[in-house]
Amino acid sequence: MALTAGIVGLPNVGKSTLFNSITNSAVEAANYPFATIAPNVGVVEVPDERLFQLAAIFNPKKVIPTTFEFTDIAGLVKGASKGEGLGNKFLSHIREVDAIVHVVRCFDSEDIVHVEGEVDPIRDVEIIELELGLADLATVDSRIDKVARKAKSNDKDAINELSVLQLCKQTLEAGLPVSSLTLDENQQKTLKSFHFLSAKPVIYVANMDIDIIGEPEANEYYKQLVDYAAKRNAQVIPICAKVEEEIATLDRKEKEELLHELSIAHSGLDQIIVSTYHLLDLSTYFTASEKEVRAWTFRKNMKAPACAGIIHSDFEKGFIKVEAYSFLDIVKYQSEHALKEAGKLRIEGKSYTVVDGDVLHFRFNV
Repeated sequence: MALTAGIVGLPNVGKSTLFNSITNSAVEAANYPFATIAPNVGVVEVPDERLFQLAAIFNPKKVIPTTFEFTDIAGLVKGASKGEGLGNKFLSHIREVDAIVHVVRCFDSEDIVHVEGEVDPIRDVEIIELELGLADLATVDSRIDKVARKAKSNDKDAINELSVLQLCKQTLEAGLPVSSLTLDENQQKTLKSFHFLSAKPVIYVANMDIDIIGEPEANEYYKQLVDYAAKRNAQVIPICAKVEEEIATLDRKEKEELLHELSIAHSGLDQIIVSTYHLLDLSTYFTASEKEVRAWTFRKNMKAPACAGIIHSDFEKGFIKVEAYSFLDIVKYQSEHALKEAGKLRIEGKSYTVVDGDVLHFRFNV
């Protein structure tokens, strides 16, 4: 499933350095605003130990993890919604992503200039969110003018759309994101068609110095950001972008040694990937054989035929049934034969809702 998270923030907060660690590529990370002009897309593996445990059981020729895309979007500045700093172009890039990873500077440095003159994480977040909100408000106002005429003629769809737009307008004018609205299923369907920037789910990333990354609560900027995020019902992930960039060049053992040395349980990048994955209600099912063990991404509550279609459209069109068992059961019994003997293999039909950790063998006919 081609889902993407966009990395946003003010200039010089560490976005491109973080993106370098995501792709282990040489994206330019210069010490001046707008070092990144075109969006760069990086594909990352979703870390999942279950994949390697399955590989140990099946001993396959290939092991293929599921992936996720991140887009590095150039730094926004005040006035972006009005075109400042190539703002319109950058905002259009954000509109195309499914979730936002908002990088916030939480470190002081005389060597790295701050576009606003000094470090203030809450002000920085509010600058970005204000620009997203203003861009959405312009979209709302433009659309209301068009829909209002149809609504006057008692067009039901137009009346519903107008009511949703008016709710969005009130929320945005109150300085709140569209994501703070509570809407029914029909209203949510209408809302999705607008691709509002402030409706996208957000994770905040606190970029801080290496000497404090093992104890982020000691960083006052981080604590301020956590308090702010709590009001948005959002998560904050502490990282040191420079450390993440270094980790990306290491093998698995060297990576674990460095993290242990820094008193960090998991790399910030792994936390960002997994958290963004779950933020979008994504889960993983597996296919496993001696030929290949592979992880597949699906949206929670998807039915078996739709999950089969993720592999190939023919699987969905010709779906007959699916053999299913849980990851935990195959780990317990260590072979499909033993698992079958224990009665843990199920035959499911079209109405089956796939759950995270299922191991599936689809049967189809085309």
